[in-house]
Amino acid sequence: MKRWIMVLPLLIFLGVALFLYRGLYLDPAELPSALIDKPFPEFSLREVQSDRLLTRADLLGKPALVNVWATWCIACRAEHPVLNKLAGQGVRIYGVNYKDVNADALKWLKDFHDPYLLNIRDEQGSLGLNLGVYGAPETFLIDRKGIIRHKYVGVIDETVWREKLAGLYQALVDETP
Repeated sequence: MKRWIMVLPLLIFLGVALFLYRGLYLDPAELPSALIDKPFPEFSLREVQSDRLLTRADLLGKPALVNVWATWCIACRAEHPVLNKLAGQGVRIYGVNYKDVNADALKWLKDFHDPYLLNIRDEQGSLGLNLGVYGAPETFLIDRKGIIRHKYVGVIDETVWREKLAGLYQALVDETP
């Protein structure tokens, strides 16, 4: 019995070490989402550029990226030129300005250009909470019915777009009647 008591800490250590070792090979951009294949959450929030009230219904009709961003997010600054380029190529992008000051968001969009067809003002973070957002940037791919088909956490750069997201987006566009 004493032998087992002496071996137990070693077994616990090995179990924890294996768990941590496995984590070294996980992709942090592949965070699981319980919302995949579920409708984009209902919301009723103001638009960044005006006081117009936006709802889930405004996102329906065509596949789109829904990009969660903020002016306080350093990674969002790196991502923004790529989003502008994609928007220029016809990719539909909706924004969710997450836990931000609206005046700061307006200045950002003026200074760095606006890739968003619609931009939802989520000052309190309620929509972000319903989406399970960990932080910004995060991007959701939705189909024409507003069903979330994919979630990407992190900066969308040229490589991420080309290797991970472009094909998924194009498949959603192709299935649109």
